[in-house]
Amino acid sequence: MMSNRSGETGDRLAEAGRHTVLAATEPLVLDCGVALSSVPVAYETYGTLNEEKSNAILICHALSGDQFVASTHPLTGKPGWWANTVGPGKVFDTDRFFIICSNVLGGCMGTLGPSSPHPKSGRPWGLDFPVITIGDMVRLQALLLDHLEIDTLFAVAGGSMGGMQALDWAARYPERVFTALPIAAAAHHSAQNIAFHEVGRQAIMADPRWRDGAYYDGEDGAAQGPDAGLAVARMAAHITYMSEDGLTDRFGRALQDRDALTFGFDADFQIESYLRHQGLSFIDRFDANSYLYITRAMDYFDLAAQAGGRLADAFRGTRTRFCVVSFSSDWLYPTAESRAIVHALNAAGAPVSFVELETNLGHDSFLLDVPEMNRILTGFLSSAGRARGIE
Repeated sequence: MMSNRSGETGDRLAEAGRHTVLAATEPLVLDCGVALSSVPVAYETYGTLNEEKSNAILICHALSGDQFVASTHPLTGKPGWWANTVGPGKVFDTDRFFIICSNVLGGCMGTLGPSSPHPKSGRPWGLDFPVITIGDMVRLQALLLDHLEIDTLFAVAGGSMGGMQALDWAARYPERVFTALPIAAAAHHSAQNIAFHEVGRQAIMADPRWRDGAYYDGEDGAAQGPDAGLAVARMAAHITYMSEDGLTDRFGRALQDRDALTFGFDADFQIESYLRHQGLSFIDRFDANSYLYITRAMDYFDLAAQAGGRLADAFRGTRTRFCVVSFSSDWLYPTAESRAIVHALNAAGAPVSFVELETNLGHDSFLLDVPEMNRILTGFLSSAGRARGIE
């Protein structure tokens, strides 16, 4: 195992910036049929694993996230995407729990993905990279836990695509998961979800710099990627993460640094400027091909189909304890999707707690400071910790 960064991240978060190449005795066989014999995985850990190895929590990131859940991001210099939730005395208390977060398969922050060097040519995989699924991501995470010699997780948690991974974990490895916390998630992608992802993918592929995915080496030897297409994809997706009320409250029809309309196509409105900023900042830290592959993995996700067509059968006989959280203003993964998960868990006889939180912050609520969510998650983890014997 190699460390690609050294030193502490501050405020008592320990040993960040880990990287390993998993060379399993058996290859990782993907759902598409491709077998990978060795896979680099980048991950972060926080806190200390106890002697019984019973306090490990796997946090799974969403589409645009990465392993830097509570660490300063090495490219942007910004705090981790869940820094308000992970740390000493916080919801995922690193004084009590050992937190693991890995970059997903197909990602672009150190784990094997389309921008990684191909083992034969040494050049980036590009579109030669195999199509992946949420299940493939979870199987790789299981290999990482084997590498860390952790048999059972106290909890697996995540929002959005991270929640999908949490559900897949509970269905695929019920004996390895004591509690699961899927937040703002769904058991399958709807037609609307797929449609929005297709718009983003087409924006990338329409960019002349995409070059059928072979954009990593430009004529001058520098990366010449489809930045414009990726920025538009991010802009379109970001709209789905917010609510109409939230957008109105935050921006309304306010103008951006001007007193009157310009009668042109500059960013007259604050919301236009905000979306352009989101698009431009995204291209500094994300790979366009990774965006294609990860959105496709989300589109393919369907737990009921994996269980023969009935969602309850995905959880049949499980002893995992569930805490399902949704948000009233989330129209990307609306509360009805969470209720379907809860009904399936009830039918399977699984112990489950469920809450819909009132907020106008939309799908992104799980990333923001929502005190009621923090209170609920803290209470659930504390109760489960007592049952598990974790002090």
